[in-house]
Amino acid sequence: MKTKNFYLLVPTLAAAALLLNACSKSSEPADAHQGHAHAAAEAAAHTDIEAAPASSRKMCPEHNMPLDECGICKPQLLAQLKPGESMKVRLPGADSAAIAGVQVALPETGTISDSVECYAEIAFNQNKLAQIAAPVGGIIQEVTADLGSHVCERETVAKIWSAAIAETVAKAVLSHQTLEREQKLRATRVTSERDLQQAEAEHRAACQQLRMLGFSEQEVDVLATKPLESVMLEVRAPFAGELVERTAVRGALIEAGKPLFTLADRSTMWAMLNLPESALARVKTGQTVELRVESLPGQTFTGKLTWIGAQVDERTRMARARAEVANPDGLLKANMFAHARILTRTAEGALLLPASAIQNVESRPMIFVKLADDLFEARVVRVGARFDDRLEIVEGLKPNEKVAVVHSYPLKSALLISRLGAGCADD
Repeated sequence: MKTKNFYLLVPTLAAAALLLNACSKSSEPADAHQGHAHAAAEAAAHTDIEAAPASSRKMCPEHNMPLDECGICKPQLLAQLKPGESMKVRLPGADSAAIAGVQVALPETGTISDSVECYAEIAFNQNKLAQIAAPVGGIIQEVTADLGSHVCERETVAKIWSAAIAETVAKAVLSHQTLEREQKLRATRVTSERDLQQAEAEHRAACQQLRMLGFSEQEVDVLATKPLESVMLEVRAPFAGELVERTAVRGALIEAGKPLFTLADRSTMWAMLNLPESALARVKTGQTVELRVESLPGQTFTGKLTWIGAQVDERTRMARARAEVANPDGLLKANMFAHARILTRTAEGALLLPASAIQNVESRPMIFVKLADDLFEARVVRVGARFDDRLEIVEGLKPNEKVAVVHSYPLKSALLISRLGAGCADD
């Protein structure tokens, strides 16, 4: 176990050595102390942390600053810091940070959204999905559309013949002819009002049956003039869309109600989300949802959260939710998997830092603010929204402060080096 622990400490010691190789409690040259003193004077122009005269505070002789501000000598004080509070890290020389590859920059100001992230599965919009079924049993005489076809509303997709259809049409034609005869007879008062009403009722019933099959009265009138022609029932699309399933085959004998096609309007799709129970308090219908699909890199699809389930799965502790997403180009397909991001809060004018600027110390996020070439401030911050390797700093940072954004880990190592036995001041 001792050997294993030794190898775990080597990377941290190596990074810290770049910054602290000149710090030694017993052998540092006097001119190095003078260099530290010069840098401390420069740092005083940037901070007013000293609440008491320097003469009344115990000084750290190694790093030339009040001992209660020296994070290297007093790392135990780090656990007491609140967001916005800090300890200082003195480096051996003005070029130590550059040698370690540390780069600083001002925070960006922009817009970022806090979010809940989860996985989703793409599905057809059930409000724009229909099965085109055979209204009566019969034989499919013709199939006029194919799988993947884009059809218009009321466009014919198949034609069916059956004896039941021919019989229903014949009854409607006969009832229409009877009604016309009764109307003429009633006009000359040859027939009674009752006979005319009965003829009207029979005609309405026959027409209602035809409407259920998809015929119009105008089509019946045309069929009445062609009694010898076979009567075909034209199966039509209820709305415009794409045929995504097909079972219709020419010459097949089908039963009433059997699906022939599945029609989908893919201009919008549903994203079925799996929300963790811990996130339910932050989400509500109407929030914006962003989808990213692995098979469509660089594409982001935007929609709205339209439904949140009323129960949580007892095994997975996940709740179901649904977002409606625009799909104008048809890129989203049913059963695709996607990564969803529900935007729960949007911050305007937020201070943003890259994730590389944040180091976790004492289980809290910390940044390193540059005060001088050889002096940094290890400051606890409060982090808000996170997205695309950027983090919102809610508390503990000002817009005009330079922060270590690249290779900030050596600064963390320098801060904690005394815990590895390299402290240079007495407690």
